[in-house]
Amino acid sequence: MKKLNSYFRNLKLRHKLVLVFLFATLLSLGINVFVYVNLNSILNKMDAVYSSNISLNNISDCLEKIQTSLTGYLETKGTDELEAYYKYSQEMNIQLSNMNNLPTDNTSKLTERNIRKMTENYLSVADAAVLAKRGRNIMEYTKRYEECRQLYDYLNVYIYSLNNEQFKNNSENYQTLMSSIQYSEVLCLSIFAVVSVMNVLLIIIMTGRITMPLTTLAEKANEISDKSPEKVEPLDVRYNDEIGTVTKAFNQMLASIKEYIRRIRAQMVTESAMKEKSLLMENHLKDAQLKYLQAQINPHFLFNTLNAGAQLAMMEGADRTNEYIRNMADFFRYNVKKDNEVVKISEEIGLVDSYIYILNVRFSGEIKFRKVIDETLLDVRVPSMIIQPLVENSVKYSAHDSDEGSDENEIVLSLYKKEDMACIEVSDNGPGMPKETVEKILAREKTGSDHDETKGIGLNNVISRLDLFYDGNEGVDIISGVGEGTRIIIKIPME
Repeated sequence: MKKLNSYFRNLKLRHKLVLVFLFATLLSLGINVFVYVNLNSILNKMDAVYSSNISLNNISDCLEKIQTSLTGYLETKGTDELEAYYKYSQEMNIQLSNMNNLPTDNTSKLTERNIRKMTENYLSVADAAVLAKRGRNIMEYTKRYEECRQLYDYLNVYIYSLNNEQFKNNSENYQTLMSSIQYSEVLCLSIFAVVSVMNVLLIIIMTGRITMPLTTLAEKANEISDKSPEKVEPLDVRYNDEIGTVTKAFNQMLASIKEYIRRIRAQMVTESAMKEKSLLMENHLKDAQLKYLQAQINPHFLFNTLNAGAQLAMMEGADRTNEYIRNMADFFRYNVKKDNEVVKISEEIGLVDSYIYILNVRFSGEIKFRKVIDETLLDVRVPSMIIQPLVENSVKYSAHDSDEGSDENEIVLSLYKKEDMACIEVSDNGPGMPKETVEKILAREKTGSDHDETKGIGLNNVISRLDLFYDGNEGVDIISGVGEGTRIIIKIPME
């Protein structure tokens, strides 16, 4: 019983209602089926009560028709009477097949067997009379006809006697079945009354158990509205159905209200201190805005200074100096103006060209740089400043800082298409990175070099900006190992 009660508590509200009404419906259906089967059985027995009398009456009628058609044929030799004789003879054979043909101690069955034997004898004698008539043997068919008439009279007497006897027995059986029907009616009415009362009580009890938690919940809500929520205790959760879910939510709401009141009281205590901090923050904000406006002056001053130097070098005929200063101006202008913008890959590659040119002037052309570009991908748009930091990383850790000879070091920038992704690859044959560093970078963890502003934007910065721009739909692979060089592959969605 405890398991059943626990199972009922864990059921959903909809399932509980369905279970209650399904049980009541199945109970009513079972009673209806029982009543139907019982009454149908009694009615079938009543239909079979007088079947034996009906069968004897049919035999008597068929026997009379045979005798009439036989008499007519023997007197007139008409074909209609002969056809009627054969027709009724066949019907009689069918009727006889349903009668008892076995020895028995039952008087009625024994009489029925005698009637069958006499009727078969009657038919054989009648057939002999018909054959004698067709053979024009007057004495023979007259003799046979007389035998048929005598057998006919005997059969009527036997049939009438057996019919009366069976009618008496069948009448007694009929009265017994009628009494059974009356008893069944009383029994069925009693069962219907008991089942109806049980269904009503079951529905009242189950609906009461279902609605009682809702009533308790409503009373608790009224209690909250009448007095302080802090004095109201939470409800006990007894069911795991929808009502239990609502009760849990109600308890959480009550706890949230109490916590909210506590926070409001704590906030009122610290309100004066917060106002003082707010004024201090406003002062800091104004100071930061002033510094931001001042910082905007420096890049423009740098561009103007570099442009003046380029013009001066061009006027003096220093073409290499002019080209160097122009590349420097383009590089710094791109860094400032293209920050947080979407650009074409061709613009990013142009920035890398300027950066490599500046480094080769600085380091006397020791930076070996090669490009393998699929020009059909140059118009693909990407966030700014994602390729130059990768090249800068290769320069820093491979071409410039490597302990090997500069003639062996080379940086390769590749742009190619793979499936529906545009792939940007920066590779070098430098000393490579340890596996631990690669794993940290791919896990978006900070490395020590990323905190040094003099070392460029860094791989972590590039990967983080790609994650934000593409919602993580891009792909970043770093293939490296100590002494194996480094390959950084960025896979950009084409759309």
